[in-house]
Amino acid sequence: MEEQLVHLLAETQSSASGPRVHAERQLEQLYSNEAFPISLASVASHNSIPLNIRQSALLLLKTFVLSAWSPSFEEFKGRVLVSDPNKEQLRRILLELATNGDNDSKVKSAASYVVSKIASSDFPDQWPSLLPTLLQSIPTSTDAQLHGALKVLGDLVEDGFNEEQFFTSARDLVKVVYDVAITESRKTTIRALAVSVFRSCFGILEMVMEDHKAAVKAFVDEALVAWLPFFVQIMEKQLPEPHKQAREDIEGSPHQEERRGLIALKLQIVKTLMKIRSVFPTLLSPQSPVLFTATWRELSSLQGPFNEMYIDDDQQGRLVDVDGLPYTLDFLVLEELDFMQSCLRAPPVRKELEAQLQTQNGADGASSGNWVTEVMKLAVAYAQIPAEEEGLWDIDVNIFLSEETSITANYTPRTACGDLVIKLGEWLKSLTVEGLLTYTRTIFSTAPSWKAKEAVLYVLNQLLNDFQDVEHTISPEIAQAFTEFINHALQQENSFLRARGYLVAGTLARTSGDALQESTASYMQQCIKAITADPSDVVNVSCIRVLQDYLHALPPSITQPMQLQITSAISNYFSEQDLSELPDSDDLMVTIVETLRDTILLDTRICIAPGSNALALLFTLASHGAKNFQLTMLVNETFQEIASTTAALGGDGYIQLCDKVLPSLTGAFDVGNLTEENALTNLAAELLAVLAEHGSEPLPQGFVAAVMPKLKRLLLSSSEAELLRPATEAIKHMLVHDHGQVFGWTDGETGKTGFEACLVIIDRLLGPSVDDHAAAEVGGLAAELVEKAGSDRLGPYLLQLLRGVAVRLSSAQHPPFIQSLILVFGRLCLVSARDVVDFLAQVRIEGGSGLQVVMSKWLESSVTFAGYDEIRQNLEDPRLAQTMVRGDLIVPASDRIITRSRARKDPDQYTIIPVPLKIIKVLVEELSSASGQSRAFDLAAAAELDDEVNGSDDGDWEDVPSVLDLSSAATRQDLMAYGEGTGGSLAARQRDDETQAYLTEFFREAATKPRFAEVYGALSEEEKGKLNLLGQG
Repeated sequence: MEEQLVHLLAETQSSASGPRVHAERQLEQLYSNEAFPISLASVASHNSIPLNIRQSALLLLKTFVLSAWSPSFEEFKGRVLVSDPNKEQLRRILLELATNGDNDSKVKSAASYVVSKIASSDFPDQWPSLLPTLLQSIPTSTDAQLHGALKVLGDLVEDGFNEEQFFTSARDLVKVVYDVAITESRKTTIRALAVSVFRSCFGILEMVMEDHKAAVKAFVDEALVAWLPFFVQIMEKQLPEPHKQAREDIEGSPHQEERRGLIALKLQIVKTLMKIRSVFPTLLSPQSPVLFTATWRELSSLQGPFNEMYIDDDQQGRLVDVDGLPYTLDFLVLEELDFMQSCLRAPPVRKELEAQLQTQNGADGASSGNWVTEVMKLAVAYAQIPAEEEGLWDIDVNIFLSEETSITANYTPRTACGDLVIKLGEWLKSLTVEGLLTYTRTIFSTAPSWKAKEAVLYVLNQLLNDFQDVEHTISPEIAQAFTEFINHALQQENSFLRARGYLVAGTLARTSGDALQESTASYMQQCIKAITADPSDVVNVSCIRVLQDYLHALPPSITQPMQLQITSAISNYFSEQDLSELPDSDDLMVTIVETLRDTILLDTRICIAPGSNALALLFTLASHGAKNFQLTMLVNETFQEIASTTAALGGDGYIQLCDKVLPSLTGAFDVGNLTEENALTNLAAELLAVLAEHGSEPLPQGFVAAVMPKLKRLLLSSSEAELLRPATEAIKHMLVHDHGQVFGWTDGETGKTGFEACLVIIDRLLGPSVDDHAAAEVGGLAAELVEKAGSDRLGPYLLQLLRGVAVRLSSAQHPPFIQSLILVFGRLCLVSARDVVDFLAQVRIEGGSGLQVVMSKWLESSVTFAGYDEIRQNLEDPRLAQTMVRGDLIVPASDRIITRSRARKDPDQYTIIPVPLKIIKVLVEELSSASGQSRAFDLAAAAELDDEVNGSDDGDWEDVPSVLDLSSAATRQDLMAYGEGTGGSLAARQRDDETQAYLTEFFREAATKPRFAEVYGALSEEEKGKLNLLGQG
């Protein structure tokens, strides 16, 4: 079978899809063959087989193990395909493969990963010898054998151990890897791998610390007694100087390997210290001054090599070896800058540095020579633009903008230096600015390099941006002193230095109060001119970007007269761009729209002013960036403001806005349809909905005739949710503002009236061909039509429409759609709740009553009730009492972790209760939300949890934040990796006094009713507690 597998594995790597797919299917068919996994392991073990095939065999074996080895894996397919004897043989072969010194490191890494997966299922019950075998073999292994053993051990720590298994072997494990780490005769990369395994232990310790805090801290304290001196020793060890010969002559040399190995070892130590600091801050706090000093010294000594390799030259950085260990100097500098920033917040470090400040300032009589200035020197040295970035930014200004606006996940030494100075500024605001000013003077008077000048202004820019975020200002004298360097930068030949000058001028304007108002106005004029006059793209986009700062810093009396100048400059710049490149220029497009937005919002009347192209420019940008979500959101928000403020002006303002906007929007529908550009059509529908929402009453004559044909066509033909929702909203808003014009419109093609068109549209959206998301707004449209048309105009259509809503509600799953449909009945309840109950009781839907459907969906969705009073009057209706709906969640007694597969197998179950009881339960929860109780409970729970996890430890090291530090680029990098999230539990509903007062009165009256005691007795203890609080008040 081995020969067959080698052939099939080779075919799976074919560029031709036919042979590749055929081979993959054949391999899947072999899963049931008992010899299949053994044969794969055999293929991976043969040195004569090509490396890529051996790796592929192990990857396939891993997939097989996950699907057919044990039910404990989520990927398990339902049948174990490996016998116990074969499992024993496979475990032996794979462990030998992972720890054999003769195998390629890539093969060992792949084999160790399979071993760790098997171990996560079999260790220790079916594989009790695994860990003892590893721990016994490591001390006597060769470096090649040890490499594989450490990989297996590391994977086991990360994926294979449970809590009990780890604690049983933790001391032996840590002792074994410690002995490897301190043995200087071992290769430094092996020692680095051992430190990496030690760091992985803290992942488990962090998870179990809540339940075993004392034991965990005792264990870590004991371990660090040995490890910390070793860490300090390695951190203080100087790196060998890099060779000066050509790179190709030194690649792979013993000197190079030694240097790379020591970098890797230092990196793992710093990473481990950062991990310890995050989990056990107090244990590291006493050592923080020594660690801070060692880090500062090394960073000071590495400035020269770093500058030669990355600032002046473009040597390759950000490299990792096959084990995932980074080994290039830029990675080490980045980690040490981050660690230095962390140490700055440790109380022992601060105490020592404050003492030095007092001594230095007392001796010098000034702060010109203190350590703050030395930190600035360090930060500026590493903040200089790397040669590689310089080349990229010259080619693509989008990359420059993404770095400048901190929306990139690329965390570099340059951004780390900005963070370092920001943290220093949070602690010592005035001294940080003064120290930076002192060093700026030194740089501009002595440094010939434009990169050093740009770097010091970049660091200043980062600091001022942070000051602006916290509304901190700097003194007029210091602000005025920095203008000298800005003026110098603006006159320089280098485009990056000129761009930095403009950018710093803007942030300085926002953080200096009114001190530089005259200078700022002059800078703003220069900036507007440079958008089109400067030959550099980097300067052009920097000026567009920084206009946002000027517009916020200067009073409207200065900025408003420049509105037309700014829009004209942006328009001219945009007209010179290559339209074919715009789809790849997201950052540039967003920056332009942001600046145009701020310019327009100075006075939205510019949009209807004669000769102004502001609105046309906004729509042109939107049409070219319709696929960019951020850009369309900005355009939408901007147009919201334009429409609302213009409508508020009264008079002919809204009519003039419609005259400018409607041709563009209706034209966009046609263009989008012709080019099949869905994003453009969607955006046009959204903007039209905004325009209709803020419409005058009545709407301008001809408004409905201009848009209704397009909207009707789209709503009856499209199935795209992003189009149907805003198009439905647009018609709803037209009904709100001028239903007479809507009903009076006649379709030229069919002869149907607007009223009939609305009925046809609603019928289509309620049908099964349109999904919940797409039809989410149909309830609002239907409710508006019922209200505006009335029962006389609707006639027999009313009951047909309401039945259609109830039928669709029975299958609805999407909460906003459910709420939209319930709105129809909610509005009718305000008029006559009794008639609604009568009607629904008579409607039959899939064998049940419409009342059952509507009340179940209404109450299970916990939507805020409309018409409390009317519903309350009908609580005694026997039909409601007989209608059963879903009640409280039944919490299972088991304490097993609920995986996705278990959740699918055992879905949530609920109690079944009558409608009146469910109504009371919903209103109790609504009362709690309206009173702000739930938010108080959330905050109290969060505080309690924080106390349980951290105790009083974080008082000794102030680097354990209770909230995300959004000023940190490292935090932004993590957030970029996870993508955007929604607010947490603290983003709770705020206090609502009106609803609280209404519900308070409701429950006080209900409590006097004879049957309320019976309902009260059926509530949960938590719900009773909430009502008791009301009684106490």
